[in-house]
Amino acid sequence: MARRSGQWGRQTLVWLHAVTSIGWMSLALCLCVLLLAGPPSGYEAARTLDKQLLAHLGTSSAFTGLMLSALTAWGYLRYWWVLAKFAVTLTQLYVGIAILSPRLDALADVGAAADAGPMIVASALMASAIAGQAWLSVAKPWRHTPWADPRWRTPHFPTWLYWAAVAVPMLDFVVWRAVFGAPAPLLSLIIVLVFPLYRRRHLRLATA
Repeated sequence: MARRSGQWGRQTLVWLHAVTSIGWMSLALCLCVLLLAGPPSGYEAARTLDKQLLAHLGTSSAFTGLMLSALTAWGYLRYWWVLAKFAVTLTQLYVGIAILSPRLDALADVGAAADAGPMIVASALMASAIAGQAWLSVAKPWRHTPWADPRWRTPHFPTWLYWAAVAVPMLDFVVWRAVFGAPAPLLSLIIVLVFPLYRRRHLRLATA
């Protein structure tokens, strides 16, 4: 029973990663269409989607991807395709949160006087990058990285960790939306920063 629950937990985490990634790509395309529609309704709708849903789908996709790497045989640094996905994801999150989102706010405030061209191109590129990551997940190209330990064994983590990884993005959406008026990846960020320490200790004890 425990083994079956573990399989369901892992499958559910894979499912959530796929759903949030597809949602992220779809909303990036929606932003592109809304910005092409022009002001004022298109720009304002694009800002609402970005604040209320797109940003959360992006951080949830990143979180579930990192947890899948941490809890399975893929690991953090063993495969070039995993590292490539990490690099693209982190770049997208930084550009989206630190650069594009503030510019979208300014665009919605200024309205007709603003040039939406760069934002339209950026939204299309974001959707294309996510599509590229999907190809990496399916094809899994390239060999092991130089940091892949040949003594590596598939980690066996408690079943509840998979279910916790599924619950965290949902809690981030529900709790912080009720508190702040918009979802925020606070729990996800804490776990992503702390979990590698637990994972390292767990693997060291398992090897010993």
